[in-house]
Amino acid sequence: MIEFAAAAVDAFMGFAAVMNTIFAAAVGITATALAGMAIYDKVQRKDATRHNFPIVGRPAFIRALDWMGKFARNHFLENDRQEKPFSRAQREAVYSLAEGKKNIDSFGSTKDRELTGTYSFPNATFFQETHTKPIVIGPYSKNPYTARSIFNISAMSYGALSKPAVRGLSLGAAKAGCWLDTGEGGLAPAHLEGNCDLVFEMGTAKFGVRDAEGNLDEDKLRAIAAHESVKMISIKLAQGAKPGEGGVLPGRKVTPEIAEIRGIPVGQDAISPDSHKEIRNVSELMDFIERVRGVTEKPVGFKAVYSRRQDVVDLCREIKKRGIESAPDFIVIDGNEGGTGAGPRSLMDNVGISIRNMIPMVAETLIEYELKDRIRLVAAGKLIEPGDVAWALAMGADFVNSARGFLFAMKCVQAKRCHKDTCPSGLTTQNPSLQKGFDAVAMADRVANYDIGLVKEVEKIAHTAGLADPRDFRPHHVLRKDDNGKDVPMSDLYPKLQF
Repeated sequence: MIEFAAAAVDAFMGFAAVMNTIFAAAVGITATALAGMAIYDKVQRKDATRHNFPIVGRPAFIRALDWMGKFARNHFLENDRQEKPFSRAQREAVYSLAEGKKNIDSFGSTKDRELTGTYSFPNATFFQETHTKPIVIGPYSKNPYTARSIFNISAMSYGALSKPAVRGLSLGAAKAGCWLDTGEGGLAPAHLEGNCDLVFEMGTAKFGVRDAEGNLDEDKLRAIAAHESVKMISIKLAQGAKPGEGGVLPGRKVTPEIAEIRGIPVGQDAISPDSHKEIRNVSELMDFIERVRGVTEKPVGFKAVYSRRQDVVDLCREIKKRGIESAPDFIVIDGNEGGTGAGPRSLMDNVGISIRNMIPMVAETLIEYELKDRIRLVAAGKLIEPGDVAWALAMGADFVNSARGFLFAMKCVQAKRCHKDTCPSGLTTQNPSLQKGFDAVAMADRVANYDIGLVKEVEKIAHTAGLADPRDFRPHHVLRKDDNGKDVPMSDLYPKLQF
């Protein structure tokens, strides 16, 4: 026994000696490499920062420190409701719903309800049963769509998202009974996997339905519309984060499968034009809607960023001239709060108007031209909490779409690496090693929990307001805090918003 113990000690000591040698060699190699880098940085004259601060002045090192600083501020230093674009409180609310939990808190709200512009909902004295009823989109289409949920998954392309993420959304949407917008990257097998209701989005590059020259291939469009899961077609004119700018998918994310689905070369940046070549004015938009509806025999609408009332007026006048049957079956409006996988900061920071102003402006115009009941209005742009959705319905929206809310449901940590193919959550990367830890089936449950839970919370607010259906919300059901601290009904601010 003593001999065995001695042998074990000798073996361990031998192993330790080997590891010590390896460690010393690694330290030596690392030190030599760093010394070489430092000398090179000091003698070079092309970059003053690197010359003055060898190694630590390298752009990669600075970017790493900057990212770590942002991460620390976002997750540890800022208060619960301070972080942008989404606060910790907002993310935690989504995480809680996605886990199937109720958003229960204690002691009191941390929301500052005295701030100018804060919205609240006056409660009723007596209550009734509250349930969300399905409504029909596209009554003049050959295949109208009965939409079940007021809260749905907004446009996110396969390519911008990973395959497991798209699978999770598809499976989750089927469980929740909401629709999933494919985004402009074409229809992928992963979209169809869950057998959920799909909205096929046709972007300006017409990925998935284009010919070699980028024109619309009607046969490809007809084949996509033939899928039973595809319920509607959405023509993308613009998105809130970058109006006037086409979509961008960096070449490092264009895998052979994505290239085949989109009809583009492998590994090259997929840059969409700023607009459809067939659509340069309202009349051509109406012509294109009619063409697509004729090919697909399904409800057809479009996604736009409306910052000027006159643009909506022009659309309504064209519809009245042609007849109510010619109208788009729905309009998705996207505010400047909207997100993107990749876009110019100059547009995100400076262009477009808030969804808070856009919804009532568009709804008022549709009401004026007696088109509110014909055209379903879908709102998008940072509306991820129950109060946001209830507010949007009160301002005239029929549905709310969310993209980033569902990313949070699938454990997005707001790392802001979507365009770099280095997403730590495996959501927005085509790197297989970063996707390995993503369980699409488990994420599907979280997606469904979030959608179903949020709708229940909206119904809870409607119930408290004494309503039978969340779509019964009206402007007088919402109060806005003015500069004098007075709660002013939104009906006072928008007297024409009567529906």
